[in-house]
Amino acid sequence: MCASPTVKTDNVGAILDRAMAANDGLLRLAPAWVPRSFLHPGKRIKLAPTDWYALGTHRGGIDERWFASTTEAANEGRSWDEGLSWCVFNGQRFLLRDAVEEGKGRIVGEAIWAKFQRWPVYSKFFDNMGPIPHHMHQRHEHAALTGQQGKPECYYFPPQLNAAENHFDYTFMGLEPGTTKQDVRRCLEDWSKGDNGILDLSKAYRLKPGTGWMIPAGVLHAPGSMCTYEPQWGSDVFGMFQSLVEGREVPWGLLVKDVPKEKHQDLDFIIEQLDWEKNVDPQFKQHNYVEPIVDESASGDGYTDRWIDYGGFDGEQLVSAKELTIRPGAKMTLRDPGASGWITVQGSGRMGKLPLQAPVMIRFGEEPWDEVFITAEAAKQGIEIENTGGEPLVGLRYFGPNVHKKTPQIGDHKKNGGRWKP
Repeated sequence: MCASPTVKTDNVGAILDRAMAANDGLLRLAPAWVPRSFLHPGKRIKLAPTDWYALGTHRGGIDERWFASTTEAANEGRSWDEGLSWCVFNGQRFLLRDAVEEGKGRIVGEAIWAKFQRWPVYSKFFDNMGPIPHHMHQRHEHAALTGQQGKPECYYFPPQLNAAENHFDYTFMGLEPGTTKQDVRRCLEDWSKGDNGILDLSKAYRLKPGTGWMIPAGVLHAPGSMCTYEPQWGSDVFGMFQSLVEGREVPWGLLVKDVPKEKHQDLDFIIEQLDWEKNVDPQFKQHNYVEPIVDESASGDGYTDRWIDYGGFDGEQLVSAKELTIRPGAKMTLRDPGASGWITVQGSGRMGKLPLQAPVMIRFGEEPWDEVFITAEAAKQGIEIENTGGEPLVGLRYFGPNVHKKTPQIGDHKKNGGRWKP
């Protein structure tokens, strides 16, 4: 269960072929832990209490676990592989990023490889004791100015990881209708005066386990203290707009981390990064809130597949996610139109030849049996999943861009008793 030896990048092809052949296209993944120096861990993502500061107190507590990630975490002082997922096979480890570069369309799908030449999305558990600063993730046109990509993201609050609400289970999102750019400018001008008052311009929404949100790039949000499953675009850009949170200073550098140096004091440019129309949308909840929807075409006797993040961004399907629940003793064959990253959040069983087990506690460096990358090859041929335990087997999986011909749209959870069929 402890960390395996590493395979060098130039030798990945051979071990990838063996792993794919042995497990019918499935790749076992090890946890990718990520700390944030400015946040306080919520302690619900199964990491052992002794290991919250495994990377050193100077790096901050570990409050995130990234899934099926080929995206590097943009942390100062980071380790070289921070944020990257490792595949595990026969006592050896190799990077999922290297596997994608080697296997190309076999791994991520021909369409995704042809367009992006990478796995362009990732997901994470994001878990904090309290709220984090009101911030946004740049849109593509602004992220491109620093050689990066924009980042829309999705939320889902798994009930299995939210028995404790921690300090503040509300999230501020967007800006109140009627807010002006001059109002936000005054907040930036008051940065060094203590609380700059940016939350006075926003609205908090109560978070509810088993629901979610779609957060477009350029939209301000201050996530609350609920453990969140976050499928998102493969980028780690952000800008913090709040100067003080729970009495902790937020450095100006975190506002302009992904802003061209010549614009670090240009308040008008900083504000222009915001998608203003979406931030002041008077129907913000109606346009961004989601609840699970049963996919009748993918559900059957003893198992239920639900959409949890869906609908896309500006009509484009960039990332989506589903939750599969299999009752004790049941089994099913999973067939998806593309690759996905899977994390087991409850129960035990098997996926093909790989055992599945939702762990109670994970030591830093251990390799539990809860995470799998379902390659495009495996998804196409179908994978048998069986619940061998005495409680429901529940897994979350997220998909890359344009994998599905059709998904539900935001608001569809109110229709047909929360059921949907393409």
